[in-house]
Amino acid sequence: MADGLDTPTAILANVATALRESPFDDISYRAIGDAVGVSERTVYRHFPTRSHLLEAVAAWIEERAFPLAPFVTVAQFQTAARARFLAFDSLPAYAFVFARAASLSPTAQPEPTFFTKAIVATLATDLPSLNQRDLRRKAASVRYFASAQFWARMRTSFELSGAEIADVFDRTVAQFLGESAGADSAEAAGAGAGLDGAARPTSRTSE
Repeated sequence: MADGLDTPTAILANVATALRESPFDDISYRAIGDAVGVSERTVYRHFPTRSHLLEAVAAWIEERAFPLAPFVTVAQFQTAARARFLAFDSLPAYAFVFARAASLSPTAQPEPTFFTKAIVATLATDLPSLNQRDLRRKAASVRYFASAQFWARMRTSFELSGAEIADVFDRTVAQFLGESAGADSAEAAGAGAGLDGAARPTSRTSE
């Protein structure tokens, strides 16, 4: 076992290393145990199913290989997503595992991630007129477009590079959010016209 690592972390680090050479499905619990220096039973105790292991490995990979830069504006979010798409290209084996894990049902009660909360907060600032239902819907859609799943689909189906996928993401976000921004502007213009109309009779009366 690697010095200074607890058993679960050592297991995840070993699986991550093995992924550079082998698909996830080819990595057995026995091989993991042998590499870490623990029994196969110990590996099962920490990760009862392969879904548990895949979910944990994906989280380990995300934290170490694909950290997302902080953002508070849509432009910063797009820059952070572009950097992540390029990182997926540099470590495709990790990115495909990350994408696969995201497609599975969670093994525990899911909690909103920091990524999700940051997107919701950003959209709430940029599109203040959205109600909570529409805000969550748009945040979920934008989150998918910035995900490893989207990267994997674009790469396998259309053979796009990370930079090209980022371009698709930028155009999609601009169009998707632009519709809401346009609705906000129209609503504000309508409200302004209403206020002007309400003010005119008062002005003529005062004359």
